[in-house]
Order: sequence, then C-alpha cells, then structure tokens
Amino acid sequence: MSDPRSGKGSTGSPWKRTLTTPTSESTPRPPRPVNEQRLYGLNACLAAFAKRPDDLRKVWLLETRLAQLKAVLAWCVKHRLGYRVVEVGDLDKLTGSRHHEGVCFEMVKRAPMTLTALLDKSANRDDASLLVWLDGVGNPHNLGALLRSAAHFGISGVIVPSASSLELSGAAARVAEGGAEAVDIVRVDDEPRAIAALRAAGYAIAATVPREGLPVHDADLPARLVLVFGAEGEGMSASLIAAADLRLSIPGSGVVESLNIAASAAILFSEYRRRYRL
Repeated sequence: MSDPRSGKGSTGSPWKRTLTTPTSESTPRPPRPVNEQRLYGLNACLAAFAKRPDDLRKVWLLETRLAQLKAVLAWCVKHRLGYRVVEVGDLDKLTGSRHHEGVCFEMVKRAPMTLTALLDKSANRDDASLLVWLDGVGNPHNLGALLRSAAHFGISGVIVPSASSLELSGAAARVAEGGAEAVDIVRVDDEPRAIAALRAAGYAIAATVPREGLPVHDADLPARLVLVFGAEGEGMSASLIAAADLRLSIPGSGVVESLNIAASAAILFSEYRRRYRL
C-alpha cells in the first residue's frame, strides 16, 4: 500500500527515488528538459492526462486535490512516477502563478503538427472545416480563451507563424480549461506557401477587421474557411489582408472600437457553427 501524502510505497520500491522536492528561491533549479513543460489548472491537467497519460512525468498537488486526482496518482504508482503533496506556496513557485488550482503536472510537450498533416486530417472530415490563423497575437490568456472556444465549437486547428512568440504555455493551457488538448496548433515558416496550400485544399481566407468589413451575420461564409485574427492595436499584416478573399466585422454600438480577440473569435465561431454542423 502507498502513502498518498508522500508518494512512497511501503515496500520501499525504487520508484520513490524519482520524487522531486520543490526548491526554494535560493536553490538553483535544475534546467527542465526542453521537450517538457509544466501544466497547471485542474481541468487543463486532467484533460492532458486523459488524452496522453504516457506523457506525464511528475505531479505536485495540494492535499485538497487528492480525491479528484486519485486515478492520476494510481497511474504514478503503477508507472513509478514521482508525485508529492505540497503547500500552496510551493505550487506558486513551481508554476509562477497563483492560479494553479492546486495542481501542477510536468508533461512532455505535444508533438508539433505540420500544416500538411492538418490539411490531410481535415480532408477526411465532411466538407465544412474552420481554421484559425493568428497574426501578431502574443497574449497567452487570449490564446487560452480562444482555444477554449475553438474546442467548444469544433474548430479544426490554429495556425501561427513560426516567428511568433506565441506558444502553448501553462498559463494558456489553464485558461483553455482542457481545450488546448482538443485543438491542433500548427506553426508555418512561409506565409505565401501556407496560403497557397490552404487554397489548394479548398479554403477561403477571411480577414477579421474591426470596421468596414461585411457584417458576419449577413456574410456568405464559405464551408471551408480560415479566419485570420490580428493583434489588438496593431492589427494583422498588410500581406494577409491583401490575400483575404473577404473581410468580416462584428457590428456593434461603436462605443468601443472592437472586442478583444477571444470574444471576437467566440462570436465568429458560433455564427459559423450555426450554419455548418462541425
């Protein structure tokens, strides 16, 4: 029998040597393998474990989360992975956030998907398919909120330029509430080549703009569509706007210039899904 507070087996099995004790601020923390990351937030961690349990490496949790993570801890014991019950302050340091919700997983990062693989995958679906292209977006919370909406509405994938600093961080995964595991993220090096590949796969390109676009509720939305979102303030690149087949706007009162990207995306996703069952 194992002691759930320490992660130690009563038989003294060798798996207990894999346990990791949170380090203090004065103790240098050994570098984390580049292919691993820390996820936090209960739904984000449970979704990652449900989809890819073999990628789990370590677990830290509060005592109050023991019952909810019973299956995860049983997996850790079976596969000789370390876990430790810690205090709130330890999780604050481990995650760099106070919004960890009492749990942190060290996991192997998801293998990147290529645009070719994403298009092959979407080709096997019915004719309707919606993709997202993020140009200049850098806020991880916006990414997380967008991924949550994308998972809810069945969006096929998200495209990000390779030069972008945007990545699926622990903060983004937490805000996504498990949605990050359901949506593929693709990084592309060559914008014109990527657009050509999308067109060859039957996708139209729609630039989302704060004004002077077609009202989304009135526009004729193609069944295979890429919605392009630019950074708040700077907007999207001129080359992407020029490449767009249509421009879409969300009509409003005009009291504020526009919605933030996450709110805009949810409205556009919902309107698309109203017309096409994904």
